[in-house]
Amino acid sequence: MSAPRLLITASPHLAAGDSTPRIMWNVVGSLVPILAAATYFFGPSAVLVVAAATAGAVVTEHSCGGKGTVGDGSAVITGILLGLTLPAGLPLWMAFVGGAFGIGIGKLVFGGLGQNVFNPALLGRAFLQASFPVALTTFPAPASAGDWWRLGGDNFALPFVTARALDAVTSATPLGRMKFEQAATPLSDLVFGSTSGSLGETSGLLILLCGGYLALRNFLNWRIPASIFATAALLATLLHALDPARHSGALFTLFSGGLMLGAMYMATDLVTSPVTNLGCWIFGAGVAVLVVVIRSWGGLAEGVMYSILIMNALVPYLNRCTQPRVFGSRPVRRAP
Repeated sequence: MSAPRLLITASPHLAAGDSTPRIMWNVVGSLVPILAAATYFFGPSAVLVVAAATAGAVVTEHSCGGKGTVGDGSAVITGILLGLTLPAGLPLWMAFVGGAFGIGIGKLVFGGLGQNVFNPALLGRAFLQASFPVALTTFPAPASAGDWWRLGGDNFALPFVTARALDAVTSATPLGRMKFEQAATPLSDLVFGSTSGSLGETSGLLILLCGGYLALRNFLNWRIPASIFATAALLATLLHALDPARHSGALFTLFSGGLMLGAMYMATDLVTSPVTNLGCWIFGAGVAVLVVVIRSWGGLAEGVMYSILIMNALVPYLNRCTQPRVFGSRPVRRAP
């Protein structure tokens, strides 16, 4: 009988069961209930806007990306997340352009998946915000039972053509009412989603549950949303104690606007967030501080998008400064 052969291979010797496509498609699956809630509150316009943004991202990935890169699901995630940051009444061609910009400029220009500096969905949203500010800040009111099938805006407007007058009812967002009118919104409406705003501002509780599923599967670093929520709640509580009429409380801050969606799905992007645990805590705290500052003293009612993009730019620095000491090595002593 021959002796057993010794097989020598390079490390690592234990392969993880999760792959990039598996993680990405799990994220896509967790977004389906959020999209369903947005459709329930805003009607078919929600599906149309998200589908247009996803089509723009997938078409650009397929045309300009590497061979077979569409199958990893990253472009689909970008399109869905971008669509959830948009109002239901947005013309579909704008959503398509935003998806194309997010993939083309936010991802492929940097070299593709794993090399981009900024979150592609938020970069696409920032481009649309700068290019079409009126359309991006026109929010239709949630649909009622009698007019659920009515479009929330001029979704089928032609590119660069003035939209026709519609009888769609628009409404201020809870953050807008709080910032400019000092009018509060019932917490139950924020938690369950029956408020005006972007598609992803619906049902903060549902977003928290879907993001929690990803955290339990270890598909995101829970320290980032935990740091965002804790820091934002602390700052909101302090500011509310100083001036209750001007500053909202902790629960309103957490469940209003896009903070839930941004904290659970965009700030936790594996590519554009820190790789160290300490870096994740600092990253999340920085996002929360910027959100509260922009909401309280900025010209816009919302600040989640810009806060995450700004902190994305600091991620390489956070990774470098929070690297733990290599096991078995001595700390480097710098000469005076």
